[in-house]
Amino acid sequence: MIRTPWRKTTPGPRRRRRGMLPALACIFALAAIVRFGDGMGTIFAFASAQNSSGDDASCAADEGTLSLMNALRERERKVANQEGVIADRMRALELADKRVQERLAALSAAEKELAATVTIADKAAEQDVARLVTVYETMKPKEAAPLFAAMSPEFASGFLSRMRPEAAAAIFAHLDPETAYAISVIVAGRNAGAPVN
Repeated sequence: MIRTPWRKTTPGPRRRRRGMLPALACIFALAAIVRFGDGMGTIFAFASAQNSSGDDASCAADEGTLSLMNALRERERKVANQEGVIADRMRALELADKRVQERLAALSAAEKELAATVTIADKAAEQDVARLVTVYETMKPKEAAPLFAAMSPEFASGFLSRMRPEAAAAIFAHLDPETAYAISVIVAGRNAGAPVN
């Protein structure tokens, strides 16, 4: 094997590139530090303006920032006021809803009581009519006929339609023909409008 003497090589383009990467990294790092330091300076200046006891020089430098902060505080105060108003309205609506629910429950209870009262009254009226029908059925037809002749045909037809057919026929026999005819027409036409099916 033939050995060649060691010789010093000159840096090529590849070695130059490697040397440039660290330099570029340092430049970027310095730029970031400068930018970060500039932002921190603004923050410290604002904090010192807030903590100062009215130093006009620092306030004059941040007049735009202070006016922006004041505008934001005013807007925050308005939003807080609006939230309070909305919360008050929500409480009022909840209270009104609760009252409406209570009134609906009371109305429902009153409606049930009224329905029970109407049912009792209807039953009582039905019992009264049933008693009267029984009374007219037990009367002699000659005595009951003048009572039915004095009634209006609509009223008389209600009683006669509830009576046993034999008792109603006996009373009809003692009525004058015109009254008997008027009552018959009303009784016959009472269910004429009812559906067939």
